[in-house]
Amino acid sequence: MYSIGQVAEKVGLPVSTLRYYDKEGLFPNLQRSGGIRRFGEQELEALRVIECLKKSGLEIREIKQFMVWCSQGSATYADRLELFIRQKAQVEAELERMNRVLDMLRFKCWYYEQAIRDGNEDRLRKIIPDALPEEIRDAYWNAHR
Repeated sequence: MYSIGQVAEKVGLPVSTLRYYDKEGLFPNLQRSGGIRRFGEQELEALRVIECLKKSGLEIREIKQFMVWCSQGSATYADRLELFIRQKAQVEAELERMNRVLDMLRFKCWYYEQAIRDGNEDRLRKIIPDALPEEIRDAYWNAHR
């Protein structure tokens, strides 16, 4: 069992966040000893899932619903699966968007390294996009789609 301070340090969250999660009912089986919260492995795993869902874009009220489903047992497996499928699709879409952003940054880094080396942009303007090096051309096209 861990104290709230130990859990905060272990997972990198402020104690105030853990108290808030508890107040919101996200740790339904949290034990208390003399009024002090005692976190076990079940709460640590719940925290991992909570943080995953938060980072995937869910709000606390939606995470709370997920925790309610968990307490309801196997009858809610389909609901939980649908939630994770939906969030997975959102994260995949965000990753795709961020990969396009990253490719634009790669292209522009290459572009300005070349411009600095050449002392101007004349050669670069002539080779974009068809005569770019293959890796840079791929990044260019991904960034421009």
